[in-house]
Amino acid sequence: MAVINAQNISRAYGPEDIFEGVSVSIPHGARIGLVGPNGAGKTSLLRILIGLEAPDTGTVTMAKSTRLGFLPQRTEEGFGAGRTLWEQMLSVFSDLLAQETRLHDLADAIAAYPDDAGLLEQYGSAQARFEREGGYTYANRIEQVLTGLGFEPGDYQRPVTQLSGGQRTRALLAHLLLEAPDLLLLDEPTNHLDIQAIEWLENWLRDYPGALLIVSHDRYFLDRVVTHIWELIFGQLEEYRGNFSHYAQQREERHTALLRAYERQQEFIAKEEDYIRRNIAGQNTRQAQGRRKRLERFLKDEAILAPRHHARMHLALGSVERSGDEVIRTRDLVIGYHDDRVPLFTVPDITLYRGERAALIGPNGAGKTTFMKTLLGQLAPLGGTAKLGSAVEIGYFAQAHEGLHDTKTVLDEIMEGTQLLPAEARDYLGKYLFSGDDVYKPISTLSGGERGRVALARLALSGPNLLLLDEPTNHLDIASQEVLETVLAEFTGTIILITHDRYLVRNLATQIWDLHPARGEKNGKNEMIVFAGPYEEYLSSRDGRTAPPPPPAKKPQPARATTAPSGTLRVPMSKFERGKRLA
Repeated sequence: MAVINAQNISRAYGPEDIFEGVSVSIPHGARIGLVGPNGAGKTSLLRILIGLEAPDTGTVTMAKSTRLGFLPQRTEEGFGAGRTLWEQMLSVFSDLLAQETRLHDLADAIAAYPDDAGLLEQYGSAQARFEREGGYTYANRIEQVLTGLGFEPGDYQRPVTQLSGGQRTRALLAHLLLEAPDLLLLDEPTNHLDIQAIEWLENWLRDYPGALLIVSHDRYFLDRVVTHIWELIFGQLEEYRGNFSHYAQQREERHTALLRAYERQQEFIAKEEDYIRRNIAGQNTRQAQGRRKRLERFLKDEAILAPRHHARMHLALGSVERSGDEVIRTRDLVIGYHDDRVPLFTVPDITLYRGERAALIGPNGAGKTTFMKTLLGQLAPLGGTAKLGSAVEIGYFAQAHEGLHDTKTVLDEIMEGTQLLPAEARDYLGKYLFSGDDVYKPISTLSGGERGRVALARLALSGPNLLLLDEPTNHLDIASQEVLETVLAEFTGTIILITHDRYLVRNLATQIWDLHPARGEKNGKNEMIVFAGPYEEYLSSRDGRTAPPPPPAKKPQPARATTAPSGTLRVPMSKFERGKRLA
């Protein structure tokens, strides 16, 4: 029997239909990923399935005594009020705590009446139940989950209400994992996790005893956790077997088959219409009239619609100028802030060649963005040097999009510093899904995904041959992530990428720079580990506890040339950057 069954449910907001005719079933032990464009109604579907919202039509039934757990993208303000983080986790085990109190009371009674056989029997029975239900391990389980999700012991006694929004979401996730409900619904569970915490969560969920329904833009996470994909698109829900990579392949195959069937249908319709047109007034009038009636019935009852696509971002990057073979060279580099003089980490001597794509990974707060700003010349290193090669033109994508001006409109932001006319700028913004009056929106009113698309649009105009990208897929839906990945794979220049998007790292990076403080210490300072190879080989090396190979000694072959976009906006070079040029 299924945990939840939904029949013919629909949802609309005002005159706009979000989805309709959706019928789904969630079996016990299911592992389902729910994907679709932003605004397709994924969160609304989750809320309807668990009864937080009512469908406009259709019914939802749930198996008796089913325990549900729901992780929204943002926790409610009242979550954990009056409790510390540890107390909130303890609330999951209220029955065990009551049993523990009972055991202490029985122990006190036995101390007072040591010869009472009845008390000894009660204690033995209560202790066996307490042990069977995890009474001696619940504290360790709490520590395991909190540590896995990135909390430090110093966080345990902090009031939940004083945690940041991301920390509260992680606290709710920890609470749900400890509760282990029959059906766990997670809406973007990896949003506030670094790679280490995401890997821990994947391992936990693979052994999870209940059913899972997960909304996520993290393609690698879906590959590792789910066995079925639901795609909510154009108001309909399509089901696929397998993880995300299987879904992507099946989706393409379905679309190709549908397109071919549609093209054959259109050829048939054209031939029938041609016959009818040529013979409707001639000797074969009857045959033509009969064909016309059959064609009308076919168009009404059997004809398939043309395959539809959601609008996708059209990003183009090209090198306006070939850089030198050596793009970045570091020697004895130490990263940190001069205000406190405390090194964040040391960098092994690196020579990054033209065409290489390095992925910088590591825990939140370890100093990845600080390293990027040091390469940009915005921060001076605590020690050593980082030099740029000849003819290097930098394009920088900042995680918080600091380069955008909140008071400007989207159109003004794109036109600044370019030779684009307003009409040209509007056409250009259309490629980034800004149409009509959207171009007049102030930057301050944009969503995270919209700000990211504006930043990418400016980046494409700059004509760089070295890209420094800090979390470029944040807030992008899967379709936009796929576009970005394709464009970066065809980029002829060099890339340094900070990201938690392991799918992007796996398909793009030629080497991995792992900033892992717990792993490398040299002279009391943390150290970056450089692995010269793709991500999957790095994972095998890391998990096998073998030493990674040194960086490559030979420069890679240059990538295939592509055409640079029109309307060049050069990123101005600071005096510090000019001083760092290689001799």
